[in-house]
Amino acid sequence: MFLPLSRFSTRFSVDVAALRQRLPLLEALLDDYAIIFERDPAATHWLEVLCCYPGLHALAAHRLAHGLRDRGIPFLPRLIAHLSRFFTGIDIHPGAHLGRGVFIDHGLGVVIGETAIVGDYCLIYQGVTLGGTGKETGQRHPIVGHHVVLGAGATVLGRITIGDYARVGAGAVVLRPVPAHCTAVGVPSRNVCRCNTQTAPLEHSQLPDVTAATLRSLLDRIEALETQLSDLKQSPTHPYLLELVP
Repeated sequence: MFLPLSRFSTRFSVDVAALRQRLPLLEALLDDYAIIFERDPAATHWLEVLCCYPGLHALAAHRLAHGLRDRGIPFLPRLIAHLSRFFTGIDIHPGAHLGRGVFIDHGLGVVIGETAIVGDYCLIYQGVTLGGTGKETGQRHPIVGHHVVLGAGATVLGRITIGDYARVGAGAVVLRPVPAHCTAVGVPSRNVCRCNTQTAPLEHSQLPDVTAATLRSLLDRIEALETQLSDLKQSPTHPYLLELVP
């Protein structure tokens, strides 16, 4: 499926397909590894990716800790998560559910809470927080769909849903659900939905800037009003102008 995996399996004579069926943990880790070559143009060598990508290391530690937690093993999952945070700067609670092919790019400052759910093939940039809104117990963290992009510094709080193929802009604070194929930007966030059909995923640098678009719209409106006012000044008998004269 992925060229780097095929090279890796050929070089070491590993039957990747057979191992995937026997070891679900290995299957998830291979998807996490392979997606890096698709998402990051700086990824050029398999050894560099294995050794120098803290997001991959954090995901590997989390999947191990999550598996141990599911088996009812106490203490050890939290210890693994603690050590992973120390070495990678990425804090993922062992109870969080992460899908396959997740890519944590750069990763420093990422926090994923205990009851958070992240779908398959999501892209998470540095500084992202998937947190709760208080001290309530139970399901209190976000549900993130498949193929979602979470921009740098984005904060998603509470038991809300981020739909499939949605985008969360850098620095956004999301407190309400984001429908599928929509983009959430701003503080607090507002949803921008242009279509309900699947489109090619946007790169982080190509997310729409709603603030800039709003400013451009306001400037265009001001320019149009100035033009109308200029026309009124040239027509002193215009009825609208006469209403302004006491």
